[in-house]
Amino acid sequence: MLVFPKADPIPLTIDANGVVRISKSRVTLDTVVTAFLEGCTAEEIREQYPSLQLSDIYSVIGYYLRHQAEVDDYLMMRQRLNTEVRQEVEKRFNPVGIRDRLLARRNQQG
Repeated sequence: MLVFPKADPIPLTIDANGVVRISKSRVTLDTVVTAFLEGCTAEEIREQYPSLQLSDIYSVIGYYLRHQAEVDDYLMMRQRLNTEVRQEVEKRFNPVGIRDRLLARRNQQG
């Protein structure tokens, strides 16, 4: 006779910075959902991120499909935050010509 558990916990955790990660790994919810939306299967995601369990990937995809609006809101918030951080960094450290500056510095040291 089959016995069904009352509930299997979704393998998502929120770190100290508010980033949602899969299980106890460093892989973010953003990463798995983006790969899924780009057409990757759970098995392909597992190949790219061997620290994840296949069952956890399926659980996370299922969670995304059941809570798509909330996850999409979270992903948009993360994208906005990433954009703000990148713009702030680019204001402080101009990326234009960085390769040339690094090569010149290396040549001066050598």
